[in-house]
Amino acid sequence: MATCPECDAEIEVDEFDVDKGDQLSCPECGSTLEVTGLSPLELELSDDDEDDEDEEDDAEEDDADLDDEEEEDEEEDGGDWEE
Repeated sequence: MATCPECDAEIEVDEFDVDKGDQLSCPECGSTLEVTGLSPLELELSDDDEDDEDEEDDAEEDDADLDDEEEEDEEEDGGDWEE
């Protein structure tokens, strides 16, 4: 038995069926958890969950960069009309 560090739900895990570094999913909150200790069984949030949040932030920044590029392209295209 282990506790989810995200939602404190009790997770039934057989210590003999998992190894250190294995990943599990919390049935209550869906967080991806990593086995960090075997005796006693310890779980931590997996780095994958943190990476997902970073990727979302990066995607927002990329969208902002694209908007800037589109505005520059429109300004350049506008110059052709004046000729």
